[in-house]
Amino acid sequence: MNYNDEMEKLIKSFDGKRSLLLHSCCGPCSSAVIERLKDIFDITVFYYNPNIEDQKEYNFRLNEQLKLLKTLGINCIIGEHDTDAYSQAVAGEEERERSHRCYECYKLRLEKTYKKALEEGFEYFGTTLSVSPHKNADWLNEIGLELEGDKTKFLIADFKKKNGYLRSLELSKIYNLERQNYCGCEISKRKRED
Repeated sequence: MNYNDEMEKLIKSFDGKRSLLLHSCCGPCSSAVIERLKDIFDITVFYYNPNIEDQKEYNFRLNEQLKLLKTLGINCIIGEHDTDAYSQAVAGEEERERSHRCYECYKLRLEKTYKKALEEGFEYFGTTLSVSPHKNADWLNEIGLELEGDKTKFLIADFKKKNGYLRSLELSKIYNLERQNYCGCEISKRKRED
């Protein structure tokens, strides 16, 4: 399925702005997604990333996220940094990139985003994760669509389409955002270091 085309069809059906709780992994990745959606949705970013075990790295990414959002005038909800929830979600999964461990990580973050969106009354919830060429858009959309309910719908998307990742690189330079070279979990960090 072309998730980008499906998102564009959905957006064309709108008769005004909708509210969106947008899960974000970091400022650089969110930059291109926010640029693309800001005229269609009233966006609030949800920074929830328990996969980032190192506190210094977590704070660094959070600060870059907040720096961008302040510049753009976008609100942010900061979720708890619950690394135990992440460890439990991926316990027993194999330690390679794009394995079922990643699926469980996506699921954890999207479940929390959906619950927060429902609690706060957002019409839609979504994630910036699909902007990365390393993230599986099929899995992200499958999980999101399984979670959605009558009150809060999932924004189907593949933000790497239409050069989304390239645009995030350009915007990172424009907004002076430092990019990371791994997803945040210790396994991906070790892989980069190797």
